[in-house]
Amino acid sequence: MEMRRLAGGGPTISRVGLGMAALGRPAYITLGHAGDFPEGRDVGSMEMHAHRMLDHALAAGIHYFDAARSYGRAEQFLRGWIDSRGIKPEQIVVGSKWGYRYTGEWQVDGRVQEVKDHGLSMLQSQFSESAAILGPYLRLYQIHSAGPETRVLEDQRVLDELRRLRDGGLFVGVTATGPRQLDTIRKAIEIRFDGSALFSTVQATFNLLERSAEPGLREAHDAGLTVLVKEALANGRLTSKGTEARTEPLRKIANRLAAPIDAVALAFVAKQPWADVVLSGATKAQQLDSNLRALEVSLSADDLQALEPLRVPAREYWAERARLPWN
Repeated sequence: MEMRRLAGGGPTISRVGLGMAALGRPAYITLGHAGDFPEGRDVGSMEMHAHRMLDHALAAGIHYFDAARSYGRAEQFLRGWIDSRGIKPEQIVVGSKWGYRYTGEWQVDGRVQEVKDHGLSMLQSQFSESAAILGPYLRLYQIHSAGPETRVLEDQRVLDELRRLRDGGLFVGVTATGPRQLDTIRKAIEIRFDGSALFSTVQATFNLLERSAEPGLREAHDAGLTVLVKEALANGRLTSKGTEARTEPLRKIANRLAAPIDAVALAFVAKQPWADVVLSGATKAQQLDSNLRALEVSLSADDLQALEPLRVPAREYWAERARLPWN
């Protein structure tokens, strides 16, 4: 597994990371999520399932694991796995996020699953919770889905607190979401204290369908920040579970290359020179193995041209994403 160093003199992290959004709570918006847990979705069953996935990822060379306070019990599952396997802090890198409160109460019944709050008190309380669970394994702490609507990147009290955490040895980052990701990324790049960048990382959605953040991600990489890409498979829409008519160009290339559809979609993202880390949201070992085949896929200029029609306007993409059911 190729490795990259976290910006700001940080630890080395694997080129592919494992996201815990669909592993730490019973409901998520990934297509077909409900069918990925045959042993059940009670806390005990999901913890054992998560531990098996973490074992599989580590054996495959993945050393970066991405969690959040709103991912149900993802942080607890990670720490339980770490302790049960005797993993040392230098063996892995864990990133987590603050800014959403999990409200799903371990139910899949249509209730609101998470609530956003980018205030200072939320940062302080959620960091205390994350630090208590993850201890020395927590290396990167990110704003979860920063956006213009919360003005979090203009809140001086929040920025001062993040600087305090950074000065204490923690790496801090920002994740973007929505049709204005580009604005968020560019704003984050500009934020500096005493001449140095506040953020070490930016994380954003980028995939064959949604490419609006690309200029900002390239600029972030050129500015020395580490770029992490999330939702590279568009919550399952760029896998075999997606709508066949939409993904026909992708399917044709996958068939010609004798590669899984998801591997081709991920290879497109990994091919971007500014994409330092690509997150897999796999919930089953077979899915992760299929995702990792992206590292073996080589796309030609003709392939890239054939994939161009999959691009959709950002607002259309995010409107469709908002309609995906929690399952």
